[in-house]
Amino acid sequence: MAFNRVERIREEIKRELSSVIRTIKDPRMSAMTSIVEADVTKDLKYAKVYVSVLGTDEDKKNTMEALKSATGYIKREIGSRLDLRCVPHPTFVLDTSIDYGMHINDLLHKIKSEDE
Repeated sequence: MAFNRVERIREEIKRELSSVIRTIKDPRMSAMTSIVEADVTKDLKYAKVYVSVLGTDEDKKNTMEALKSATGYIKREIGSRLDLRCVPHPTFVLDTSIDYGMHINDLLHKIKSEDE
């Protein structure tokens, strides 16, 4: 039963984070930022949030710095939107799975072109 509760809270946090990051007024934030996944610990104290940023490496770096500096604001906003006794402390991690998938796709195309 606890597993279902953690899963529901994880999905709610992911949904709320997606709307909260749109309200951040930091000029370093990229407009093409999205929340990919949110892993919440069983005791609901910490949340590891995977963020995808489309743009250059400089855009990614600036967006991650902006999210790190806005962590207190984000935690406060999530606490006001969700009725939780303990609001998880978010830690933001850059998700590079899209870049990795594009790299694998390029390798497969190279192999295919070499075979032909």
